[in-house]
Amino acid sequence: MDSVTPLAVGPGLARPHRWLCAHPRALDTLVALGVLALILTGAVAGPRMRHQSLGAFFVLLAVLAAASLVLRRDLPRGVLAFNVALTLTELVTNDVGPPRTSIVFGVVVALYTVAARTDRPTTWRVGAATAVLLTGAGMLFALNPWYSQENWGLFAWTGLAAAAGDAVRSRRAYIAAIEERAVRAERTREEEARRRVAEERLRIARELHDVVAHHIALVNVQAGVASHVMDNRPDQAKEALAHVRQASRSALEELRATVGLLRQYGDPAAPTEPAPGLTVLDQLVDGFVRAGMRVRVRAEPPEKLGPLPGSVDLTAYRVVQEALTNVHKHAGPGATAEIRIARVADALEVTVEDDGAGTRTEGPEEAPNGADGSGQPRADGTEPGGGHGLLGMRERVTALRGSCEAGALPEGGFRVRVRLPLQPRRGGDS
Repeated sequence: MDSVTPLAVGPGLARPHRWLCAHPRALDTLVALGVLALILTGAVAGPRMRHQSLGAFFVLLAVLAAASLVLRRDLPRGVLAFNVALTLTELVTNDVGPPRTSIVFGVVVALYTVAARTDRPTTWRVGAATAVLLTGAGMLFALNPWYSQENWGLFAWTGLAAAAGDAVRSRRAYIAAIEERAVRAERTREEEARRRVAEERLRIARELHDVVAHHIALVNVQAGVASHVMDNRPDQAKEALAHVRQASRSALEELRATVGLLRQYGDPAAPTEPAPGLTVLDQLVDGFVRAGMRVRVRAEPPEKLGPLPGSVDLTAYRVVQEALTNVHKHAGPGATAEIRIARVADALEVTVEDDGAGTRTEGPEEAPNGADGSGQPRADGTEPGGGHGLLGMRERVTALRGSCEAGALPEGGFRVRVRLPLQPRRGGDS
């Protein structure tokens, strides 16, 4: 009664439900009219009241009690005190017959509102005081005998209102705590993902600096010595060149080891062939098709795509690989994926969509054809198991000054769309 609780409503009720949520004063007016109807109905339906007329004074008390409920959100305690006073007035001034205890319905709604908007100690203090006051007044001044059911009804209705309001307040607090905890967990996960990426960048930068700075400096010095003594002391020049060769070999080995740390999960331990590209896209697709996935490829012919820079070719291949891996893991092997590759102006556009209609797998599994196994479609690019597939994809695309969009489709499924510029930007970008 304090507010409209979100419920699953049909299409015919959705619009009035939203309107009531947006206009709480209208809802309170409806509640007041309902309470007035209950008070008047209860006043004539009781066994003691069948031969008694309502009376103008009781109708006035009922109208005032119901009308005050329109302000119950703004003045909850004031409205409760006002309704308690009206109920006591009816119980004490019973000159024309037995009191009509149905007026307590105004107290019930007002007490429920107070309980739903305060803490538990206040609820039980106010509820106990209200119940004792009204029940005691009924026993002393109203119906006889003192243990009549109407007197105990006053106690039951006020106790029920306090308990219901406290239960609603506890449920709202519980839901708010769950929502706040979910928001905090999502924020923590995003911060953790960004922190890990930043730490990985710093670590790689330090390692590359250590490898390149030391060995290239040594190569530069030895090459200068060789150039200086080449004519006069060829033996010393030959020795300097040998040092250059040794330093460059060491630099290559350490660079290979460092880059190996960046290799995606499932890549060969020791690659002996050129980096993959769109020319071997058919092999990648065949691996997923053999695993049960339906894949449609709509790519422009090579002559229309034109020659692609090596970095763009590799990134486009990795984007398709990552997107198909996500489809296989999270939409299921029976899903249908569509790959579209086209050249738009001076950029290569790669789109991978799935219908989300496959049989979902339970837990992570290895993707076919050595595809990368990370990447749950999340806002921060991370997956529940701790992978950072989409985040890594965005890092690749951003490194080429491209754009990457990934998100769920309204009709179901997921879409990854990447735009990779084919020419470097000029001007201030560097």
